[in-house]
Amino acid sequence: MLDKDGIAKRIAKEIKDGYYVNLGIGIPTLVANYIPEGINVVLQSENGLLGMGPFPFEGEEDADLINAGKQTITTLPGSAIFDSALSFGMIRSQKVDLTILGAMEVSEKGDIANWKIPGKMVKGMGGAMDLVASAKNIIVAMQHVNKAGESKLLAECSLPLTGVRCVKKIVTELAVLEVLPEGGFKLLERAPGISVEDIKKATAGKLVIEGDVPEMVL
Repeated sequence: MLDKDGIAKRIAKEIKDGYYVNLGIGIPTLVANYIPEGINVVLQSENGLLGMGPFPFEGEEDADLINAGKQTITTLPGSAIFDSALSFGMIRSQKVDLTILGAMEVSEKGDIANWKIPGKMVKGMGGAMDLVASAKNIIVAMQHVNKAGESKLLAECSLPLTGVRCVKKIVTELAVLEVLPEGGFKLLERAPGISVEDIKKATAGKLVIEGDVPEMVL
């Protein structure tokens, strides 16, 4: 199965030349390290940055340059720094082509829950609700199962929703899946060494399998 960097590598292959891309907190931030050569994209951080680069090498960090998850980052030539009001103006006016974010749960209808677990401390919902309501395309980077081994790809989300019928594609440590318009997770690719049966066991929602499912290439 894939580690977090493997998930980020696979998602990076979904980025097209000329895209404006928002990277959420967690695994999505790693995507900045794996943008394919020859692909010109502009990465946005919702706290007010266009032109985010890969993570800095140790010893080269600038504490004034951080992403929305408060990790130190780099900027690329031509980058711009601005306030969060302007940043969310870009998001809400649908200037972002692709949003990549994490999730606690995703339903077979494309609903996403990623901001609150009842009974646990919440620092704030962040920008996720604006992003899932405004982005043209949403890809989720997440673990297929939780620490107890229970599926996070469900028929219905049990946690408070962030957005409804918005997720288009999911990349986990086990698979790449597409959310079908009529509902259901269509299995597109398997992680190296993972069988279709492994993915069936780990998926609680409706899983759609058509023909031979290829192993993903990273």
